[in-house]
Amino acid sequence: MTTASVPTPAPPPTRLFGRPVHYAWVVAAVTFVTLLGASGFRSTPGVLIVPLQEEFGWSRATISLAVSINLILFGFSGPFAAALMDRFGVRRVTICALLLVGSGSALTTLMRAPWQLALLWGVVVGLGTGAMATVLAATVANRWFVARRGLVLGVLTAGSATGQLVFLPVLALLVDSIGWRWAAAATAVGALLVVPLVARFMRDRPADLGLRAFGDDEATVAPPVAVANPVAAAFDGLRLGARSRDFWLLSGSFFVCGATTNGLIGTHLIPASVDHGMAQVTAAGMLAAIGVFDIVGTTASGWLTDRWDPRRLLLAYYGLRGLSLLFLPDAFDAPRAGLILFVVFYGLDWVATVPPTVALTADLFGKRNVGIVFGWIFAAHQLGAAAAASAAGVIRTWTGDYQLAFFGAGILALVAAAMTQAIGRAPRRPTTPRRPIAAVPDAAVGT
Repeated sequence: MTTASVPTPAPPPTRLFGRPVHYAWVVAAVTFVTLLGASGFRSTPGVLIVPLQEEFGWSRATISLAVSINLILFGFSGPFAAALMDRFGVRRVTICALLLVGSGSALTTLMRAPWQLALLWGVVVGLGTGAMATVLAATVANRWFVARRGLVLGVLTAGSATGQLVFLPVLALLVDSIGWRWAAAATAVGALLVVPLVARFMRDRPADLGLRAFGDDEATVAPPVAVANPVAAAFDGLRLGARSRDFWLLSGSFFVCGATTNGLIGTHLIPASVDHGMAQVTAAGMLAAIGVFDIVGTTASGWLTDRWDPRRLLLAYYGLRGLSLLFLPDAFDAPRAGLILFVVFYGLDWVATVPPTVALTADLFGKRNVGIVFGWIFAAHQLGAAAAASAAGVIRTWTGDYQLAFFGAGILALVAAAMTQAIGRAPRRPTTPRRPIAAVPDAAVGT
C-alpha cells in the first residue's frame, strides 16, 4: 500500500502596503530600477560629443569610433551575459555589470587620449551595459511571467531606453554649468547606487522561493540549471539560430532598429540640433521628450504583443519610423511644429519593436532558449547602431551636415518593415528540442 505524498504548501505571498503581491512583481520592479540606473551612461554620448571635441580637438569621427566600440560590445556581450545568467544567476551577473559601468564611467573623468576614451567608454562600459539592457529584461520577463509577459517586457524595455533619454536634460545641464566630467561622475554614482538594491531583492528564478511564474497555473517542472561552459552555451545558441531563415530576418530587421535609434538619433540628434542653431540643453530636452513618449509607446507595444500578431506590429513600427526619419531634415527647417511632430511619432516608436521581436523569438526557438538566442539577435541590433554611429559621424565630417544619414536611415526602416512580414511564413524544419541550451548533463547528449 502506498501513501499519497502531501504537496508542499506554497510560501506566503510577499506583502506590499499590506496587500499580497507575487514576488515576480518585486523582481520586475528591481529590474526596472536597475535598467534605469544603468542607462545613465548610455545617455552620455549625445551630450559629450561637442564638449570632448572642444576640449581635446578630437573630430566627431574619432569620438564616434569610441561610441561604435561601446555599441558593438553592448550587443555582443548580450548572449554571453544570458549564458552567464543561466550558469551563475541573474543577481551575480547584474551586480558585476553595474560595477563595471560605475567604474568605467568614473575613470572616464581622468582620460586624456582617444585610446582611453575607446577603452573606458567603449570596452569597459560597453561590456557592463551589454550584460543588462534588453537581454536582462527578456530573461526576467520569460522566467518570472506567463501572464502579462509582453506587458512586463514592454515596461522593462521602456525603462532601459527611456532612462537614456530622460537623463539627458540633467546631464546636459551639468555639462553646461560645471563641466562634462561631472556628468560622467553622476552616471557612475547612479549605477553604483543600484547595487545594494539588486543584492537585497533580486532573485534568479521563481523556484528559488518555492514559487511558480506569475500566471503559471500548471504544475510545470522548472528547467534544469545550466552547467555547461557559458561561452559554449552562447555559441550553441548561435548555432541554433543560424540554421533558421527566421533568425536572419529577425536579426536583419533588428540591425536596422539599432541603426535608426541608438546609433543615429541617440548619438547624433543633439549634435545635429546644435548644427541648426539649437542650444544643447534644448536639444537634450527634445530627446527627453522622445523618452516620455517612448514610455507610452513601448508599454502599449507590450500590451498589444499579448493580443496581436507581432509581425503586424513590426510592420507598423518600422514603417512609421522610416517616414519619421525621412521627414526629420524638413522638421529642422520648421523647428516648432515640425520637431514636435517628429518627437511624438518617433518617440512612440523608439523601442516599441522589442516586445514583438522577443515574442517571435520565443515562439520560434522556445521560451527556454529565448535569452541566448535573443542575445544574438540583439547583437545584430548593436552592430546596426555601431555602423550608424560611425557612418553618421563620417557623413557629418565629409558633407558638413547629417541629411544623407537621416534619409538613408529612413529608407532602411522601410526595408525592415517589409522584411518582418516574411518571418515565420515559410515552412520550417525542426531545429532542436525545446530545452535550455547546454542545460543537460554531458552524458545525456546524443541519447
